[in-house]
Amino acid sequence: MTPIGKYILVDVLTEEMETSSGLLLSAEDADNFRYKKACVVESGTEVDTIKKGDTIYYDKMSGHMMMIKDIQYTVIREADVVVVE
Repeated sequence: MTPIGKYILVDVLTEEMETSSGLLLSAEDADNFRYKKACVVESGTEVDTIKKGDTIYYDKMSGHMMMIKDIQYTVIREADVVVVE
C-alpha cells in the first residue's frame, strides 16, 4: 500500500506521560496536549523528508482513521507534521 501525494499513513503511539517531577499523567490528561506521537507506516509519493519508520508528532485535530487489512491506521498530510524524531 502506498499513500498518494502528500499523505502519510501512521500508527498512533500511546505513551506514558511523566512530568518533570515524576508524576504520571492519565490518558485523559495526555489527550489535552495538542500533538500526538505516531510511527510512520508509509509515506506518500510526493513526501521527501518523512520516511517509513520515522517517529513524528502531528496536530491531533488533523487526519482521519481507516481500516486496512483489519488494522486501524491514521492518514495525515505532510503539512500536519510538526516534529520528526
